Amino acid sequence: MNAIAMIEDGRKDFDFLHGEWTVAHRRLKRRGAGCQEWIEFTGAVSCRGLMGGVCNVDENHMTERGFAGVTFRCFDVARRSWSIYWVNAMEGLMGEAVHGRFEDGVGRFYGDDLDDGRPVKVVFIWLVEGPDEAHWSQAFSYDNGRSWEENWTMAFTRIPCRG
Repeated sequence: MNAIAMIEDGRKDFDFLHGEWTVAHRRLKRRGAGCQEWIEFTGAVSCRGLMGGVCNVDENHMTERGFAGVTFRCFDVARRSWSIYWVNAMEGLMGEAVHGRFEDGVGRFYGDDLDDGRPVKVVFIWLVEGPDEAHWSQAFSYDNGRSWEENWTMAFTRIPCRG
């Protein structure tokens, strides 16, 4: 594979996220219950690429909530698709993956999971809003994808490099 094809195959899609970020979180107070009340808090994320862009990892700290976690992403070169895994620091277990890719500047990643024992469809949406801003959201579907409830958003702002 030539160098240009390697860059354009999708493995560089998350390069925008490398670095240090502050994050404004909005999380629905109760999911799957028609709740309209949001909890807002701040956090910090540090992301770095691995293996030439085929993988990346970020560490999330939500100090106000006493919470932390790690996101691990890996790129399937043959399928040109990403798998995204979350590890919650309280449990230390890797959750079910979501899978997808960026198309027309929007990353969409779908999977299946459980929400308090209830089966749900999950979607992550990534929007890159410039070199120093990005937006992530998560939504669940309790009816096999017919309707979606957004339950968590993260607005990323890059921390400028020092030195």
